[in-house]
Amino acid sequence: MAENLGPSARTKAHTTYKNAAGDRVPGVTTVLGVLEKPALVRWAWSLGIEGIDYRKYTDEKADIGTLAHAMITEWIAGREAATWEYPDDIVSQAENSALSFYAWLGDKTFKLGFVEEPLVSELLQVGGTCDIYWMIDGLWTLDDLKTGKAIYGNYKAQASIYGDILRENGYPVDRVRIVNVPRIEDELFDVQEVQPHTWPKYREFFRACKTIYDLKKTLKV
Repeated sequence: MAENLGPSARTKAHTTYKNAAGDRVPGVTTVLGVLEKPALVRWAWSLGIEGIDYRKYTDEKADIGTLAHAMITEWIAGREAATWEYPDDIVSQAENSALSFYAWLGDKTFKLGFVEEPLVSELLQVGGTCDIYWMIDGLWTLDDLKTGKAIYGNYKAQASIYGDILRENGYPVDRVRIVNVPRIEDELFDVQEVQPHTWPKYREFFRACKTIYDLKKTLKV
């Protein structure tokens, strides 16, 4: 069970996940947050020495990414994204970002399962929101949509676990992919499939992260 709280055009709604007993469970991304990300520290430092405020820089790119994400998922669902809360320049850049996805999709036909669907795993005691679940190329596919500089390893772990959650909830999954949509010129469109033979390893990896997450919460460290 999952509840969306406070939806807004500017940010993705915060989702609260609850298990069958009604207890709150963490999201997949929250659990994976136990992993350190030193690259982010180096990146913020590099902007600083160039005199760029990383907070303003990331806020603007985040808005572009959030809106591009919404444009794509809403378009797939046959709806219109809420663009009116964004400045014109953000809307224009987000439209350019979304165009790269439309060009990649081309004239392929698909059967939509759902977009932005929150689900809960009783086995893993976590929740996750699946971006795009559809039948495409004759395969039931989970496409985890990212808007950023590159596809990182933890994205594959995240998407793989989303695939597990889908299967646990009765949805067939033949293919899991990460689709990265660029926000600015120095970012690239990229699609990477999470190979089926790695799914068990990512599950093992995630369980280890969940153990650490639970211990940190219990020990308050």
